[in-house]
Amino acid sequence: MRAVVKNAAERGVTYVTDAGDPKATEGSVVIEVGAASLCGTDRELYEWTPSAQAFNLNLPVILGHEGAGTIVEVGAGVTGLQVGDQVALESHLTCGQCFPCRTGDAHTCERTGILGMHIDGVFAEYAAVPQDICVKLPTGLSLESGALLEAAGVAVHAIQRANYSVAGRAVLVSGAGPVGLVVVNLALLMGASHVIAVDPNPYRRAQAEKLGATALHPNDGIIERCRELTGRRGGFDVAFECSGAPGTLTTLFEAVRREATVITVGHPSSPAEVDIAAYINKKGITLRGIFGRRLWETWEQSLLLLDSGKLELDWLITHRKKLSEIDEAVELLTGDACKVLLIPGLG
Repeated sequence: MRAVVKNAAERGVTYVTDAGDPKATEGSVVIEVGAASLCGTDRELYEWTPSAQAFNLNLPVILGHEGAGTIVEVGAGVTGLQVGDQVALESHLTCGQCFPCRTGDAHTCERTGILGMHIDGVFAEYAAVPQDICVKLPTGLSLESGALLEAAGVAVHAIQRANYSVAGRAVLVSGAGPVGLVVVNLALLMGASHVIAVDPNPYRRAQAEKLGATALHPNDGIIERCRELTGRRGGFDVAFECSGAPGTLTTLFEAVRREATVITVGHPSSPAEVDIAAYINKKGITLRGIFGRRLWETWEQSLLLLDSGKLELDWLITHRKKLSEIDEAVELLTGDACKVLLIPGLG
């Protein structure tokens, strides 16, 4: 089987043609991968940055945690799924027994494992996955769109974490990668009064502008622009930090009004300083973070949006690559690209 493998704790990955074919054990299914999507985390894993090392991968492992495919084998004890079903995959593997899991917060499971890091993932022709992470796709939704649901779900979770408080509000989004762009899209769909997207990449700024946002470079006077647009309110109502870039939080804290909400989505590669006295205490800002998707509230919300036709995802796709082109695919993540898909069927 063809696959992309992380063999060692060092930079790079290996494309192989002789990976073992996965088998459906009890409680699991085997899918033929139709599409797998790359994200910023995959680039971190490729480069083997400190943030990647913090995931404590089970090496060697087939990478890939965003994907969709068709079930070709069903293991013993599997219920509700059958050969031929098309499914998207939740990437987080939860224990089901810890306090967060048993009280509705499984997205913060104390023993979270991740597809493509702790078990073999979807950068391959086939993948064996637990039935519990399979989400049946609505009729008519393509496998390529299904492969985007994991990332889009992060954006939906961010909106949920902000208590959906974007309608009629001024919304600031730092980072116009795929997740940031979906946050922008959702905020506009829900009736935000102003949406500003900040990114140093001109291609990504152009994508945000196509959606209807005001796109700014980080050096374009973000704080002043936010205060100018909101007048006596003193700043924007809610901000989403989707880039993980260093030094962005202070800008967001200054750009939002008193008693605003800041949601952190991106994972910084090093600890970030926060002036608690100035921003959390005196300014009354609520700082909240997210990790993945709420299980399974976010998926239900995302599928409802897709079913209704309010949300579409195919516009995120800019490149399709073969598994053997993994190096080029990773390189695209920092260039003029949005969502880069690996399509095993391309050869």
